[in-house]
Amino acid sequence: MTTATQDAQARIDAAVKGNDVLLFMKGTPLFPQCGFSSRAVAILEHLGVEFQSVDVLQDQAVRQGIKDYSNWPTIPQLYVKGEFVGGSDIMMEMYESGELAELMQEKGVPAAE
Repeated sequence: MTTATQDAQARIDAAVKGNDVLLFMKGTPLFPQCGFSSRAVAILEHLGVEFQSVDVLQDQAVRQGIKDYSNWPTIPQLYVKGEFVGGSDIMMEMYESGELAELMQEKGVPAAE
């Protein structure tokens, strides 16, 4: 592992562990840069939870690094209380079945104010 890769992994790990709900996405919640990221943001907004996001387009090391970190090939990626949940398809399935709301409740994620 190169120093740059290790640095990216350390930053990703700190972000994942330092935020209750974290979405690695293309773009920002206000200006998503792909349909999947837009859908992921919409799901989280419908749930009414506060979340942080990381724009992977701003940092190539993070863009590749998050795929290695989670062993998941696509972006967006959702983490809740340090645990990898999945991408937008999994988020959509969990949202529609009520599982995502249950997960937020079980993990003690507060509603956005």
